[in-house]
Amino acid sequence: MRVSSGVSGLDELVGGGLPAGRLYVLSGPPGSGKTTLSTQFLVEGVREGENGLFVSMHESRADIVEDMSGYGFGFERAVETDRMTFVDVFSSEGKRLFRPPGKHRDASSLVNRLTGFIDSNGVERVVVDSTMLLEHFLSDTDHNTIQFLTSLKRTDATVVLISEMTDPSAYTDEHYLAHGVVFMHNFLEDGGMQRGIQVLKMRGTQIDTDIHDLSFGGGGLSVGSSRGP
Repeated sequence: MRVSSGVSGLDELVGGGLPAGRLYVLSGPPGSGKTTLSTQFLVEGVREGENGLFVSMHESRADIVEDMSGYGFGFERAVETDRMTFVDVFSSEGKRLFRPPGKHRDASSLVNRLTGFIDSNGVERVVVDSTMLLEHFLSDTDHNTIQFLTSLKRTDATVVLISEMTDPSAYTDEHYLAHGVVFMHNFLEDGGMQRGIQVLKMRGTQIDTDIHDLSFGGGGLSVGSSRGP
């Protein structure tokens, strides 16, 4: 089974959609469109009658609603429905869900709270923004990252984990453990900023690994032609 990303042109790069129930890492520099792509992914799930969860470490719900309000894909409407849950980890609700395990404890508490929420609420699409969440809440980060990501992979949800990495040739634990890795590029070209998107890894499906043009429009992000030779 595959699920649509909600981004025009992206599904075609991954064989018709993302294989469902898997973990994907979305990497790229600031301003490359990671949050926009992720919100389009969740809104598409709401359209399909799926339950979504957005876990944010950087922005409040009001901030992201305002940021997305200029697009026509309907994030502000979707987040008001019973289908989507938005959790700001520093809000009172977020602190109850993501109570820090403590300096010398492992990730079990955090993992159990998050996966328990996903399973008990029938969540089918998850966005975690971003991997800095793990650094903030977990002590032995390398070991706990593996435990955290492995547990997410074992849920039935399709999970997008946002990473702030800026080097597409560098790999971390989350890149190795994920079923798929998508990198978003920024280019200074022709006197202005140009954006691109590249599928670096996608287990179990044929993919187009070229860098493709990525543009922002009234309907959000869309993928265009290859930038290859």
